[in-house]
Amino acid sequence: MRVVLASGSPQRREILARLGLEFEVAIPGVEEIVHGEPAAVVVANASLKANSVAVSADLSGTDALVVGCDTDVVVEDHLIGKPEDEVRAREYLAQLSGRIHRVISGLAVVGPGGDQVRSGVEQTRVRFKSLTPGDIDRYLATGEWQGRAGGYAIQGRGSVLVDRVEGDVANVIGLPVGLLYRLAPELEA
Repeated sequence: MRVVLASGSPQRREILARLGLEFEVAIPGVEEIVHGEPAAVVVANASLKANSVAVSADLSGTDALVVGCDTDVVVEDHLIGKPEDEVRAREYLAQLSGRIHRVISGLAVVGPGGDQVRSGVEQTRVRFKSLTPGDIDRYLATGEWQGRAGGYAIQGRGSVLVDRVEGDVANVIGLPVGLLYRLAPELEA
């Protein structure tokens, strides 16, 4: 079965590779939705990505599966997205300090045949340690915050910011593995 990852995320590529799946990457050219109810937004974005790739690659009639995913951080029922600069990253980390937030991913699988869409949402609760300004400065100096929802990467140096994770750690990294296999059980074949 042909698997196409509709994402440029190196984290998602690494997760699929660790699962032993053979796949190809196609970067979708879509404008993401940024406002709305968090679960609806991430599912809509994942669907936009997967459908965009499925249509552009003309996968109708094939056994291909296209996987689209969108991951974001939710604080007080609002998506905070990726910080556009270091000032915003500092604000995000200060906001997350000592608190529990949710990492939410929408996942959409298109196929086989390009006509079937399966989607779902995964949520993971993450509790940050109480961070000092020095802790935040040291983390920002790594540059790891760039391009990361919430301004941190749990799979890297950002792990020192985290006190506890309740749920799927792969979801926090960027691809909810359990949900992927529930939506696409044929991947286990």
